[in-house]
Amino acid sequence: MKKKFSSIMTLAVALALTACGGNSNDGSRKAQELSGAGATFPLPFYNVVFENFAQVNGDAVAYGGIGSGGGVRNLRDEIVDFAGSDAFLSDKEMAEMNPVIHVPTCMGAVVLAYNLDGISELKLSGEVIADIFAGNIKMWNDERLAALNPDVTLPAEAIIPVFRSDGSGTTFVFTDYLTKVSPMWASNFGAGKSVNFPSGQAAKGNPGVAGVIKQTKNSIGYVGSEYAFAQKIPYARVQNQRGEYVLPSSATISAAASGEIPADTRCSITNADAAGAYPISTFTWMIIYKEQNYSDRSKEQAMATLDLLKYILSDEAQNITSEVHYAPLPAKAKELSMTNLKTVTFDGVAILQ
Repeated sequence: MKKKFSSIMTLAVALALTACGGNSNDGSRKAQELSGAGATFPLPFYNVVFENFAQVNGDAVAYGGIGSGGGVRNLRDEIVDFAGSDAFLSDKEMAEMNPVIHVPTCMGAVVLAYNLDGISELKLSGEVIADIFAGNIKMWNDERLAALNPDVTLPAEAIIPVFRSDGSGTTFVFTDYLTKVSPMWASNFGAGKSVNFPSGQAAKGNPGVAGVIKQTKNSIGYVGSEYAFAQKIPYARVQNQRGEYVLPSSATISAAASGEIPADTRCSITNADAAGAYPISTFTWMIIYKEQNYSDRSKEQAMATLDLLKYILSDEAQNITSEVHYAPLPAKAKELSMTNLKTVTFDGVAILQ
């Protein structure tokens, strides 16, 4: 599908090693050019996976990191093959579109990254985080922060919260967590891709938020863990439902997904009641239409889209997750996703036989 996105794209392009008119590796169809847009949260993982997919399958993937909200809009407008989103669609959103399926691609963590001179260790509870972003805790040496960090000398400086300016699945995950741990947040702000934060500095995308934190003393913001790691920004230990102060890792993110997963894979794993779980963990999804014949797409393009998703669910792709600071999908999520992919059709006929 060679159509231009209506919004500016931060492109992650995986170019096929074969010419566009060449065959895919099994020779059953011509190589295709796929396009997607959406979440910046999984972009470091997608960069690697799309390049590997191009080498293995001969298909090129161009992905615009424009935020989950923008990706879903582009899918609704039928100008992409798939949308990337850290927030699963609500029942209301799904009712406003043709039927879609959600395919989880990996798991990751939203971290509280901060910029405080000389401080490399920080502990935060959910209620304290909520009060910081609600503007109720304004100073770093507030007594509640000091009580959580008795061995740290916190500065008598104003806190500068940093948040997303664009419609963001990362914002949804973060605020979904806050609604579970703070009645104040739930009643005053709620969860969503866009939230009216009362004070602080806004930035576009995970890269934008990480960049502002990196450059702004006494700031704190929520970003995907890989972005904090890449910019060498410290991030806090967050108290989980068991009272443990946990850093994100492949193991602590996986612990958050130890519960039941529904058949359509739409579920939240924030504030999981599991030992060792990092409390702001999430799945991230690719969303596609169940009926793939739309906007003059060819059957070969539909087949390539499913080949991409099958590759992402493969052990080869999932083994990459921990290398780029994400976590692999649990076996149940992969099993459910393969079952759901078998319901995808072209002109009403199942693509996967």
